[in-house]
Amino acid sequence: MGLFRAIEPEDEPLEGRPLADRMRPQTLDDFAGQEELLAPGKPLRTQIERDELGSMLFWGPPGCGKTTLARIIARRTRSDFVPFSAVLSGIKEIKDVMAKAEGSRRYGRRTIVFVDEVHRFNRAQQDAFLPHVEAGNILLIGATTENPSFEVIAPLLSRMKVYVLRPLSTEQIVGLLRRALEDPVRGLGQDRVDASDEILERIAILANGDARAAYNTLEALVLGTAPGNDGRRLLSEARLEDVLQKKLLPYDKSGEEHYNLISALHKSVRNSDPDAALYWLARMLESGEDPLYIARRMVRMASEDIGLAEPGALAVTIAAKDAFDFIGPPEGNLALAQAAVYLSLAPKSNALYTGYGAVHEDLQKTIAEPVPLHLRNAATGLMSHLGYGKGYQYAHDAEEKVTDMPCLPESLLGRRYYRPTDQGFEVRIAQRLEEIRRIQNKPSEGRKK
Repeated sequence: MGLFRAIEPEDEPLEGRPLADRMRPQTLDDFAGQEELLAPGKPLRTQIERDELGSMLFWGPPGCGKTTLARIIARRTRSDFVPFSAVLSGIKEIKDVMAKAEGSRRYGRRTIVFVDEVHRFNRAQQDAFLPHVEAGNILLIGATTENPSFEVIAPLLSRMKVYVLRPLSTEQIVGLLRRALEDPVRGLGQDRVDASDEILERIAILANGDARAAYNTLEALVLGTAPGNDGRRLLSEARLEDVLQKKLLPYDKSGEEHYNLISALHKSVRNSDPDAALYWLARMLESGEDPLYIARRMVRMASEDIGLAEPGALAVTIAAKDAFDFIGPPEGNLALAQAAVYLSLAPKSNALYTGYGAVHEDLQKTIAEPVPLHLRNAATGLMSHLGYGKGYQYAHDAEEKVTDMPCLPESLLGRRYYRPTDQGFEVRIAQRLEEIRRIQNKPSEGRKK
């Protein structure tokens, strides 16, 4: 057939191809996920339907549909399609393709060059695309799992529209698996498979947003399950454990077990037990919990249970979230583990939590008094005439950078919301608060204002 070909609905025989490849959607209507880009009326879908496309880059995790979407675009626009692998191709191959694409253009044929793992191309290889993208000889579609800002050269990136693709949800993957089991032509419909919703959901959870991984697991499970006397294959959790070669831990991302386990993690951290925190963290991760959900909960722990007793705790949890985003599982799990142990060993204080709660309670029980005039900003002459800012004391003009100016509403004067504990850094905070109050209680004539 040659290097160039137009994508047709049945451009290759189905025999021998993996389930994930056979089940690739053929049209935009069959495409799962990415509704923010491809729902009817969305800009990218409109451009595809009108055939008004420029070069583009798809950035997203494995199995979210980057390659499939490129193939659908080629089929919809009836373009010649040239798939490239950054792992296998060099500058010579790029130049050969570009020369043929330029020739095809003269005869009115457009060539879509799809570059998978474009981040693996070096600068010289990426440079080789530039003149042909700029001249319109090709429509370049790149795919990457890495941040293109760091991995794609700026001149090429400036000529491409970047679209961010998201991992598929558990529900979307379950729908794809059910479709594969029912499809007698492309899928496993002729194998007469019985699969419970629980089995399909467990496969989807373990796939972690990767449809290809889910298809591969399902196919291996079906092939590894012998038909019963009635000729039907009954998929079981025990057989799934054999296929995955690991034990399936009981877990329900939306049920009681979900809340029990996150509660166990939170209370282990609060109780300064790093061993238990590591156990519950690993149990959730290995059961298929969303790692970013755990990261969000640990950010909450850093403020609720540690607060200013260890100000670095919040930074550590945010860094762990960013690290997981950057490298993904399983390596990223260690960043979350590091944060969990750090939080467990940090000194504990709920002073911020209780202080904010006391403020919230007062807000419910008291009227919302106007801001005192001396705290208001006199932005205009009229405001100044009305007394805005009158009596304001500029702390930097005071010798000790503290004044006795009240800053709460009149009905709440003297309220103490934040009460530091004797743990960690809050010892120093308590000392500073005592110093501030000592200064404020000095006779006013003894301080410069």
